[in-house]
This record gives sequence, C-alpha cells and structure tokens, in this order.
Amino acid sequence: MSDFPWLTTLGVIPLLGALVVALLPSGSARLARPIALGFSLVTLVVGLLAAFQFDWDGGGQQFQLTETHSWIKQFGVSYALGVDGIALSLILMSLVLVPICLVAAWDDVPEVGRRQQTYYALMLVLLTFMIGVFSATDVFLFYVFFEAMLIPIYFLIGSFGGANRQYAAVKFLLFSLLGGLVMLVAVIALYIQGPGGDDGFLISKLTGLDISTNTERLLFLGFFFAFAVKAPMWPVHTWLPDAATEARPATAVLLVGVLDKVGTFGMIRFCLQMFPEASKWATPAVIVLAVISILYAALVAIGQTDMMRLIAYTSISHFGFIVLGIFAMTSTSHLGSTLYMVNHGFTTAALFLFAGMLIARRGSKNISDFGGWQRVTPALAGVFLIAGLSALSLPGLNSFISEFLVMAGSFDKYKVATVIAVTGVILAALYVLLMYKNVMTGPKPEDRGDVKDLSVREKLVAAPLIGIFLFLGFFPKPALDLLRPAVTTTLQHVGVTDPKPDVAPADAAPIGSAEGIAK
Repeated sequence: MSDFPWLTTLGVIPLLGALVVALLPSGSARLARPIALGFSLVTLVVGLLAAFQFDWDGGGQQFQLTETHSWIKQFGVSYALGVDGIALSLILMSLVLVPICLVAAWDDVPEVGRRQQTYYALMLVLLTFMIGVFSATDVFLFYVFFEAMLIPIYFLIGSFGGANRQYAAVKFLLFSLLGGLVMLVAVIALYIQGPGGDDGFLISKLTGLDISTNTERLLFLGFFFAFAVKAPMWPVHTWLPDAATEARPATAVLLVGVLDKVGTFGMIRFCLQMFPEASKWATPAVIVLAVISILYAALVAIGQTDMMRLIAYTSISHFGFIVLGIFAMTSTSHLGSTLYMVNHGFTTAALFLFAGMLIARRGSKNISDFGGWQRVTPALAGVFLIAGLSALSLPGLNSFISEFLVMAGSFDKYKVATVIAVTGVILAALYVLLMYKNVMTGPKPEDRGDVKDLSVREKLVAAPLIGIFLFLGFFPKPALDLLRPAVTTTLQHVGVTDPKPDVAPADAAPIGSAEGIAK
C-alpha cells in the first residue's frame, strides 16, 4: 500500500488550478478555459492512478489510501481522509463529470475577462470540496466540506444562472444551511457521547458507541434530516427544481449529479454505520418517504412544461429508489443503490447537458416551443433519446442493472412498498417518452433559424457519456466488484443479514410431478 497522499493531492490539484485561473492577468484571460480543463484532466489522471493503488477486495479494512493528521487538537478534530469502494466510485464519477461539464460550458460565459475566470475557478474549487466530502473520515472535517460546497455552488447559481437565479440561489442556501445547522448540533452531541481525545471525531472512534436508545434516535434524526434535504427527499425537496432550472446546465449537473449524492452517501456512511439501531427503528418511515418521493416526483414531472424542471423532478424520483434500496438493508438492494448513485450521476449529466444544447439552439426551455427537432438536429435527437432511455432504465443501458438490484433486494423484505414503487418505473417511461415526443417528433419547424447539429465540441461531451452508458449497461461487474466489500462492511455495522429464501421441505415432491400436482 503506497504512503503517497493520493487524496490530498487530488484535492490540491483543482484548488491550485482555481488559483491559477483566478489570478490570470488580463492579457492572458482567454486561457482560463483551457487551463481549467487541463487541471481537471490532470486530476482525473491522478484519480485513476489512485484507483490502481486501491485494493478492490477490501484489504481487510474499511478505509484505504488513508491520511490522518492532527488538525485542531484541543477539539479532537483531525485532518483524516480515506475511501472505501463507495467513496472511491463517487470520487471517480466526479472526476469524469467535471471535465465533461467544462467542455459543455465552454460558451456559457463568452465574455473574456474576470467574469469568465471566476466561473471556471468556482467549478474547480467545487471539485476540491467534492473530493473532500467523499473522502473525509473525520466527522467534523466532513461537516466542513459539507458546508463549504455551498459557497461555490451558490455563486455559480446566483451569479451565472437564469432570470430567477437570485431567488433559486437563496432558497438553495437557506434549505442547505438549515440542514447543516441541525447536523452540526448532532455532530457536537455525538462527539460528547464518544471517547473524546485528540482524534475524537474520527468515524472509527464514533462507530459502535454504547449510547442510550433515545439519544441514538435523536442523533440519527439530526444527521438524517440534513441528508434528506441534500438528497433531496419529499417533503424537503422544493429547493431542487428551482435551483436546477435556473442554473447553467453544467452547474445543474454538478448540483444534482454529484452534490446531491452527498445526501445518500451520508445516509450510508453516518446514519447506518454509526446509528444502526436507530436506522432500523426509522426504516418503516423512511421507506414510506422514499416511495412517496418516487411517485410524487414522477407524477409532477409528467405535468412539467419546462424541460430543465422536468429533469430535476425525475432526479427526485430516482433518489427515492436509491433511498429505498439503502434502507431495505439487503446486500442486493444496497449494492443496487450504491451503483444507482453512480449511474444516476452520468444519466442526469447527459439529460441536463443535452437539454441545454437544445435550449441554446431554440432560446427557450418550454417544451411547447419545440416539436419536430429530430428533423433539424438528428444527431442531438439521437443522443437525447439514449439519455432518456437510460433514465427510464432500458435493459442494456447503465441504469437498468442498478434499478433492478434495488427492486429485487427490496422485494425480499418490503414487498408492498416495492410493488408500489414499481409504478415509478412505468411513470418514468411516460415522462421520458412524452418529453421526447413533444420536443423531437412532428413536422419540421419553420422558425428554426440557422440551426446546426452537434458540433465537434458537443460530440466530445456526448461520446464519453454514451460510452459509459453502454459499458456499465453491458459490463457492470467492475463497478459491482468495487462496491461489494464496502456494502458488506456497512451491513455488518448495522447487524443485518439477508432474509433466507423460501426453501421447500426436503421430502417435497418435484414441481410438475404427479405427487406435486396432487399436493
């Protein structure tokens, strides 16, 4: 195992890139975009090298690539980093999405100068915080990154978004701050319950504590509320449609595709691992909320007239599936949920970015302003359809196996809830195919102007996303192998086992035999 500080290096590279981009002199301001892209690609390469240092079989320990240094000794806070398969997969997803988003956002801020530099610098700073939040193994350090992410995303929405950007940014900030403050109280209370010391905030020190039932439940609720807001789950989801609609498409990708995964990631890392009994106590209520999120968001998505808002609601529905699989607490459902987090990130990225390409050509987000665009931009229509089919979990594309695992694993323990949740799959087909029909089919529009199909830059955005869809759709084994040890460890912390399948008695007659039919 290498002693090289891989995770710190991953965080420092984009932060250094942000400084370089922000401090460019006016005469070199036009280099902001290629420099930002270059630093993001270097970070991706270093991330892949770090992944090769990772023992995919688990290595007999929960966290790998670890670093631990005393930070605020008086308060027991450590600069502690480490990843398991779940965290590593989410970091790799982030590292892939950021350069794709930078290429997609190439013309988002056409004014060469300070404004353009700020935009790309904020995206690199956000990448640093995303790496930090998924790799922090000190609870207080996690909270610091959890809150720090709000700063760049707030300015990306509030300074570079649509007409109602200020309202959307403030609403996002208020919801997130409320959740964060509740979690801060729970973090401090958890530390008081722990052993204390110079490293008392380490996850390893706060796992398996002997605390009273009521205290554990209150701590669980404090963490869960913050993660439910971030995820987002019904009924604390209302900030997401506004934020995603007003944000630039690339910002919406990082917001919904990556940042919101901190919510479901936190449920696994903190709620289940550190409060196992409280998690089991809260499971019936969480399952109900997850099913409501699936159905409510899917139904609302069908009625949307704004393309970006529709995609935002589809994500809320998909997060319901992820939470359902997490709290069903079977190895199959849990594996499906963790894979779903990765697949959803890529699928949502494609939907937002391809929709953004359409909106840039038409000058409108309203679905009713489109129609017949597959005759104008056939290549863009094709990749948009593939992204939609991924969202509705078509077999052969990435989302299918993760959604199937969630359903199969959840059905073992929560049959009624899973059967109801399956309705969300049907509704997904409706909102995706209806959107495609209304946008792409019909006669060729007469007022299309001088519209061109996918440019070379846009093809560079679409190609890796479609390739990932196909790779994870036909060959998900590497991702599942990476995730499986972490899933097993989490369920061991919770102390749950898979339900035993119904087994016929040893003397039962074979199915289909005369004796079996008689019985």
